[in-house]
This record gives sequence, C-alpha cells and structure tokens, in this order.
Amino acid sequence: MTTVRLPENGRPPEEVLAQMDRMAADDPRWREGRTFSLVYHAGEAHNRFLHRAYEKFFSENGLNPTAFRSLKRFESEIVQISAALLGGDENTVGLLTAGGTESILLALKTYRDRFRHRLRLPGKPRVLVPASAHVAFEKAAEYFDLHLVRVPLAGDFRVDLGALRRRLLPGTALVVASAPCYPYGVIDDVAEIGELCKRRGIPLHVDACLGGFLLPFLHKLGEPIPPWDFRVPGVTSISADLHKYGYAAKGASVLLWRSMEYMRHQFFVSTDWCGGVFASAGILGTRPGGGYAAAWGALQVLGEKGYLELHGKALRAARRIMDGIRAIPGLEVLGAPPATIFAYRSTDPRVNIFAVGDRLAARGWHVDRQQRPSCLHAMITAAHEAVAESFLTDLRAAVEEVRARPELAKEGEAAMYGLIAHVPLRGMIRKNVLRMMEALYGHGGEQPDLAGEASAGEPVTRWAVRMLPFLEKLSKLFRKG
Repeated sequence: MTTVRLPENGRPPEEVLAQMDRMAADDPRWREGRTFSLVYHAGEAHNRFLHRAYEKFFSENGLNPTAFRSLKRFESEIVQISAALLGGDENTVGLLTAGGTESILLALKTYRDRFRHRLRLPGKPRVLVPASAHVAFEKAAEYFDLHLVRVPLAGDFRVDLGALRRRLLPGTALVVASAPCYPYGVIDDVAEIGELCKRRGIPLHVDACLGGFLLPFLHKLGEPIPPWDFRVPGVTSISADLHKYGYAAKGASVLLWRSMEYMRHQFFVSTDWCGGVFASAGILGTRPGGGYAAAWGALQVLGEKGYLELHGKALRAARRIMDGIRAIPGLEVLGAPPATIFAYRSTDPRVNIFAVGDRLAARGWHVDRQQRPSCLHAMITAAHEAVAESFLTDLRAAVEEVRARPELAKEGEAAMYGLIAHVPLRGMIRKNVLRMMEALYGHGGEQPDLAGEASAGEPVTRWAVRMLPFLEKLSKLFRKG
C-alpha cells in the first residue's frame, strides 16, 4: 500500500476539487433518493441554502459561548423552538450538540453524575433501555461505566412493560424510551413508562433523535401519534436530531431538559488549569459555527408549513412503499410503525431477505440490513416520494430473482450477514469486526483490500471472505445441536 504524503507544492484548487469528485464517484446516489438512511435531502435549493448559511459562520467557534454571541443566540433560539415543539415550557433548557450520539452520551453522563450525587449507592448505576434502543446507549454505558440493562420487546416490537416493571430495582439511575426506535420505527408506550418512572422517582429520557422533528408534524397532519414528549409528566429529557427530519446540515442535535435541576449535572468546570478557568456544557470543545447557523437557518426558512409539506411527502411515500411491500407475496412489514421508519422481512423460506438486499444494491439502491430478526430497514424522507414506484418495481423483481435462484443466499453480502446473524458465538464475531476496524483505521487509513466483487456489485473484504467457511461450519454445528 502506497503511503500518501503531504504535497511538496500546493496543487491548483480546481484540480483538487476534481479529484474529490472522482473519489466520490462510487458513493450512494442520495440526491436521486436511492438511499434509505444517512442522508435527509429536502431538495437542491434547500441544500444550497444550507451551504450558504454554513459558510457564513465557517470559521466561528462554538467553544466559548461568550465570544461568538451570534452562535449562542442561534443555540438559544434553537432550544426554545425545539422545546415549544416538544411540549416544553419556560423551564425547559438544553443545548445544541454535534449529533444524536453526543446527545445520548451527554444525557447518560449527566444522569450518572446526578445519581451519584443524590444517592451514593455502591456499584454501577443501572440504565434500563428497550432491546431496540439505539446502540449509542450501549456505547455511552461502556464509556461512562454504567450497567446497561436491555429490556425485552413485546410482540408489537415496543418495550415489554411487564419486563420493564420487573427490572425497576434499587440502583436504577435512568429509564429510556424511544420515539420511535431506529430498528422498527415504533414508539414505546411513553405515557405508561412515564407514570411508572414518576411513581418511583426515576428519570425518563426519550430518545427522539429520529422523531423529534417528525412526530409533532405528523400529529398536525392527522396521524394518531400518542403522547411521548414533555407533555408526559415523567419525561425528564429528550434528544432530537435536527440533521435528520429537521433537514439541517450535519451535525446538529438538541438535548433538552425539563429543568435546570437536571441539566446542572451536565456541566464540566475546571478552576485550577494553567490556561484559566474552563467551563463546558457539552462533550466537544471546538464546534464549527456553521452547524449552529445551518440548524437555525433550516428552522427559519422551512417554518411550520415547510415541515408539514416535507413530512406530508414522506408520509405519502412511506404509506405507498409499505402498502407495496405488504402486497408482495412473501414479504411483511414488522409491527405497525406510525411514522416513516420501518423494517420488512421475508416470510417465504425460499426468499432470503439479505439476498433481496443484494439484488436491490445491484440495481443502485442503498439498503441497510438488520438482525434479530433478519430484515431490511428503511427511513423514508420527502425525497422518496418521486422514486416510490421505481423502488417497488425493483423490489418485486429482486424478490422474484431470489425466489428463482436460491443460491444467491450463499453469495455476497447475503452470505456474510446471514451467517453472522445466526452464529451464537458473538465474541467471535466481535473479534473479527475489531480486525476489520483495525484494517480500516490502520496504516494507510483505507478500506481493507478487496477480494472480489459480491454478486450485488458490492465489495466483500478479505476478512469477511476468510470468515465465511468458518461461520458456515459453526452454523451447521449449532443447527445439528
């Protein structure tokens, strides 16, 4: 592998920009609505506006809120607008973060410190999360030495309330609910969970990173969205991403608190550093001012009518695609998602859903795979209204192709995901994923060498290819057992 060095002489800007375009040639075609995650596109005009807003504050730094007062004003107004949307009042406080993961990390760090300050119980503070809660909670628990308890789901893919009640033991610092959860798009019963938490004096965080800037507008569009935000008395904090269904630039999320009684445990203060007294509200230090400006700008230029129009398009597209999936023999949508996020799987043993994903990828669609159960995942945005019919046409063709060619289940991504999803030795899987990460971030910083092309046209890394025979043997062994 050739090591890349700093050029001795600077290159012409246009030459560098042209190379950047070539490097992005194989990236997902999100402008065409061909992706179902990662990017939330409200059109080229809105995209150009976000670029302009970001560029105006490109060099400003959110590290010191007393220096660039414009950024603090953006943040304060974003928090106030968000609080009003999510059932808050004059006591609601919060901040802008770099994304949902930072919001979640910061929330768990804050609840940990509050718990230790108030109760001083031995052992790790317990955090109860639905089995479907975002993996960022697991990451936060690992970072901050918390005992994460994943609560099983009921048949409708929402958290099982009976199982939750049984786990509300002494030492519980926090309960988490999702609105909606990422894997299945369903909303946990926040009202009932909030009542449980309020009776026992346990805080409740609602992860609305997906739904925070979606559900309020779906409710206004007439969708029967149950109470899930600060209108529920037991809810003490909410995370909501502006850079998802708020159609802001990456990265922008808000973390809201019912009152300063909770948020004050969030702050970091150092008084003895040689550089002076230092205080910080978030995890990051330097924050690009462009993120503040673009988030504030998105709220201003779209307004309520703009969001209703965008989410109306997303809702129509989601209904059409879900109805189309249900009409395909051998496929079903999991649960009853009320929003625009859902998962779908195969009910036909002849149709491997991961192979369907491969055939969709071969047709230019970027789809995410999930496990437990094996399924494909979709987050529908306004951009998908124009491509709903072409996606369904390709999905029907993909299903029929896999049904006619069952050997596709043993090729490409389907083989890798299918085996990984069913091998019970998760430590072995973790070890090999860590090897992949070492390759990605090791010397050269490039993707692992490719061993060839999958049948879907997607690269399969050598570590995965080496793993396939071993995983297949393990899978057969456990099937026999």
